[in-house]
Amino acid sequence: MDRLKDQIAIVTGAGVGLGAVYSRALADEGATVVLADIADATSVAESIQEKHGSARAHVIKTDVSAEKQVEALITQTLAISGKLDIVVNNAAVFSSLPPAAVTEIDVELWDTVMAVNVRGLFLMAKHAAPHMIKNKAGKIINIASGVAYKGMPNMLHYSASKGAVLTITRSLARELGAHNICVNTLAPGLIMSDSIAANEEHIDDYRAPVIASRSLKRDGLPEDLIGALIFLASAESDFMTGQTVAVDGGSINT
Repeated sequence: MDRLKDQIAIVTGAGVGLGAVYSRALADEGATVVLADIADATSVAESIQEKHGSARAHVIKTDVSAEKQVEALITQTLAISGKLDIVVNNAAVFSSLPPAAVTEIDVELWDTVMAVNVRGLFLMAKHAAPHMIKNKAGKIINIASGVAYKGMPNMLHYSASKGAVLTITRSLARELGAHNICVNTLAPGLIMSDSIAANEEHIDDYRAPVIASRSLKRDGLPEDLIGALIFLASAESDFMTGQTVAVDGGSINT
């Protein structure tokens, strides 16, 4: 399984949940993975290194909402390999958010969600794009959610941020296409990652109605996303850009 052999990938939010799953999947396909997270991603990197060798995973602590830290992330990634092939913009505030009515959402919390979920994605694109343009190649995969299509009660801040992700993807695809850079969105449904499993409110409030909305009546599991992720990261999607791949058991139709 070497569809990403010799490729260099950054995964943001790589220390826990789906980010860890994405990182391991990219490494399994041959990529060298840079794990960027405000949290400690050492254990994820070590699991990759044990399987694939010490050179195949690197941890760079990064707050994607802080421009200087994003700049440093890109610089350090280039120092590792001299290039950057794949960016997975996964970092987001979600699993820790308690459901709240619009009248109860604190403005500071709103700003925090937007800073990570939207500004972080913008900053990653801003600082990664020049190097992809130079190489006339690149894959940017933005992680959205089906809630951008159907809305989500008591999660206006998160839903709005994921709507922005779709628009950023479409605009970046138009802007960067001339440089042979593909920009697409992966939109999972509610996935039973370890992060979600730790938040009982999310499970109690959303699990049953989400499964009821699906054509495939079961929980979404982290491994359900791997095929779509690798497709978007690999040469198999070289003539695809500006698109959204929803992996949610048929809850929405794009």
